[in-house]
Amino acid sequence: MKAFLRVLKRLSLAILALVLLFGLALVIFLSFAPQIGQHPVGEDLERISQSPYWEEDHFENLIPTSVGSLKDVLGTLGDYLNAENTSPEDSLPVQFGFNEAQNDSLTCITWYGHSAFLFEMDGKKILIDPMLGDYSAPISFGSKRFPYKEAIPIEELKDIDAVILSHDHYDHLDYPSIMALNDEVGHFYTALGVGSHLKSWGIEADRITELDWWEEGALEDLKLVACPSRHFSGRSLVHRNSSQWASWVLIGQNRRIYFSGDGGYGPHFKEIGAKYGPFDLAMMECGQYNEAWSEIHMMPEESVIAGMEVKGQVLMPIHWGAFQLALHSWTDPIVRFKAKAKEEGQEMIHPMIGERFSLEIDSPKTEWWLDL
Repeated sequence: MKAFLRVLKRLSLAILALVLLFGLALVIFLSFAPQIGQHPVGEDLERISQSPYWEEDHFENLIPTSVGSLKDVLGTLGDYLNAENTSPEDSLPVQFGFNEAQNDSLTCITWYGHSAFLFEMDGKKILIDPMLGDYSAPISFGSKRFPYKEAIPIEELKDIDAVILSHDHYDHLDYPSIMALNDEVGHFYTALGVGSHLKSWGIEADRITELDWWEEGALEDLKLVACPSRHFSGRSLVHRNSSQWASWVLIGQNRRIYFSGDGGYGPHFKEIGAKYGPFDLAMMECGQYNEAWSEIHMMPEESVIAGMEVKGQVLMPIHWGAFQLALHSWTDPIVRFKAKAKEEGQEMIHPMIGERFSLEIDSPKTEWWLDL
């Protein structure tokens, strides 16, 4: 019996040592890994704390919002046993073809999956949330991108006038993508506080413009507006909500586009529509949802209603088609969004990943996800 107790004690000490070593490694990683970024400190913190949406040490949503309690999240663990079709069985078809000549009279859009886009608008090239990497996480065994028939041709993205960043989560702000694109980007426009991450990665402060909700920026004749969303921020275990999250409005000479970013349903959609609508295209978050965190990610039916409230003449579901970050089937977002749009008589589009289309000419509706 004594021998057994000695073995048990040694085993317990070994397990404790492993836990402590893991904890120490995690602390070191979160402190020094460049992809984690840097929360606002010093002058940056002093500046953003002047925002009317800043409360003591963090940003707040316009209405009370729960990101999902630990109890709620743990309650979804059983769903993992029943989750089906959470990723495609085959590589996703893509249609990359950026080498076509740009026509300044047209507004052209390319979707790279999830929430990453290239806008060609009024002679400008603008990337929004260019998460073009393989993992939506700070480490390689995080959530891996669904396989594509061809890799995203990030090397073809040249002479980018601006990058817009909605918030700092890994599936929207990707360190490897930003580093690969940096030399080709003229300017970065971010939600308030997100610029601190960019500066920690060596991007010059004079190339960064941070906007609070309802603030307007300009890229020559293009107006860029940061608008509210209902979400949260953070890239580590601490400093949650130390930077802001935003949706974005792009107003050109002839076209208006709304990009929802991430977030739950709320009254801000009607307010944005009243201030800046109607929009030729409203790109609405639709994916990675669950009842356990329903206040920070919309259900597909809510996404359609929100798009109508923001006065989108044509809607496009985004935030799907690249990663498994929730337990619904990977096609559930598009299937439910299409059904609700049809029920409401609302025009919508669903281009292929990589398909370059024009708002003035095209209305892409290929059901490319079928049989995958």
